[in-house]
Amino acid sequence: MAALQLEKQRGRYAALAIAAVVIVVGIPLWWKTTETYRAWLPFSEISELDSLQLQLSVDIEVVFSRGTLTPEQQKKFPLSHVNEKEHQVDAKTGLRYKYETRYRTATIMEEDALNQPTAAEADLSLHMLSESSCGSVVVYVIPETAALLPEDVKVYVGQRRTALLRSPPFKSSWSLKEVLSNLDVKVEQVVSTMSFSHQDIVAALSNRVRMAKVTKESMADSMRAIKSSPGYEITFSLLNPDPRSHSLHWDIEGAVQSCIQPLLNKLAPIANFSVDSQILYYVVLGVNPRFDNSVSAYTLSADSLSHVINPVEARLGSNAASSNPVLNFLLYVPDSHHSPLFIRDHSKREVPSNAFHSPRWGGIMVYNVNEMYGPEAEPPVDININMAKVMGVFLAQLRLMLGVQHTHPPTGFVLQSPGSAGLADWELDRLLWSRSVENIATASTTITSLAQLLDQIGNIVINDNIAQQVSSAVTSLQSAVAELEAGNLAFALQYSREAILASERAFFDPSLLHLLYFPDDQKFAIYIPLFLPMCVPIVLSLLKIVSEAKKRRADKQAKSD
Repeated sequence: MAALQLEKQRGRYAALAIAAVVIVVGIPLWWKTTETYRAWLPFSEISELDSLQLQLSVDIEVVFSRGTLTPEQQKKFPLSHVNEKEHQVDAKTGLRYKYETRYRTATIMEEDALNQPTAAEADLSLHMLSESSCGSVVVYVIPETAALLPEDVKVYVGQRRTALLRSPPFKSSWSLKEVLSNLDVKVEQVVSTMSFSHQDIVAALSNRVRMAKVTKESMADSMRAIKSSPGYEITFSLLNPDPRSHSLHWDIEGAVQSCIQPLLNKLAPIANFSVDSQILYYVVLGVNPRFDNSVSAYTLSADSLSHVINPVEARLGSNAASSNPVLNFLLYVPDSHHSPLFIRDHSKREVPSNAFHSPRWGGIMVYNVNEMYGPEAEPPVDININMAKVMGVFLAQLRLMLGVQHTHPPTGFVLQSPGSAGLADWELDRLLWSRSVENIATASTTITSLAQLLDQIGNIVINDNIAQQVSSAVTSLQSAVAELEAGNLAFALQYSREAILASERAFFDPSLLHLLYFPDDQKFAIYIPLFLPMCVPIVLSLLKIVSEAKKRRADKQAKSD
């Protein structure tokens, strides 16, 4: 009897020991070794980015030349003035524009530069004296009777960051405050033209705000331009559908170096560009042009242009080694059976450039060669393509694709052509403002969406690489916002590019794929067959020990009674 009692007691101790090991060691060890690894993320800082408040600061310098102010008014220079405007775009997005204007009189060297015979020469001379910082605007006020500008021109905007403003009529009795107040309207128009407008910035926030907040014109410009990217591939293709009739020659390398490369050099702060070219034979358009007897030529209507791209695109090929967006520019030479070929707009009028573009894809130009040779010419006829004419069209299309918006200046404004550079300095600044805001908006949306996803699904693995990319994106975003507020446009663009790269690398990391984590029902399906056979004997033994303990306690109480 004593041996049996000892054996039962030993069994109870063994069951308790096994249960203790399972509870104290087994369960914590299993929990630790099977838990989902989730590195720390700055959720509090990310939540602050969900409510985006941007401040754009512009430095403005207004320089008065000789003859625009009285000696008494000049004594009060230099002075400065700060003007701020606030716009609440929506509940989570706000904009503040800070214009810090400094007023001064022109130096002797600047006066000499303003005495040049033409405004273009004056603009170049002023640029040689001092180069304005990126994002700034310098306005030179010249006398009302100055011969530097034509009579009907009130403002001349040059290739750099300077503008010449004809002084409005001032009364000699006016105080300096009244003079500046009367001048501020024109200066504000100049800054809006050379720097940014509110609608341009709202259009750049299209990833965050509703379409109703953006004007149709700004939205059209935004939809036409290709999305911001660290790099772009630009491909020029010559399409020769009839090589038996035409032997085409084009100096694409020289044309790119002289016409396209200066523009790409200026856009280097925005993205990296690579350019290549190709010649494709026996490539035909996806639509059959119609012959118009009234002009004795074949025509393509505006409605049929959308059907041209897809068949041609299949022959263009792609660079599999690069993930950058591709901009295609196609030069199509019609075969002898469909020449000449002209493109017509929606009003049935011929397009002067004989070209069209597709938003975020590229452009196509039709180049007729039928007038370059007579019927007695023996095929294939050697044709030298006028690359200056072709590249002029492609350059205009490339500017639109990259987001260089067409500016509509107020009446009395004259904008100097950018010339061989392909892009004026102030046009570059306008693009930098838009791209910086667009990058910040896109990166903040991406990183907040990722944070919400990771917060809602607790089983997704967050490895150290993702945490590093998220932290880098948040830090770069904060730096970009701070640089915009300080008016350092170049640094703001640089940090915004780093932010969008880091946020997209984190969002599209392969480890975040849904196949790499298990929902709770799958976990139960895996672990129950493993743990149930082991846990049942332990649980039954513990229940038996508890029942025996209750029975012994009841027997003792009955004996004591």
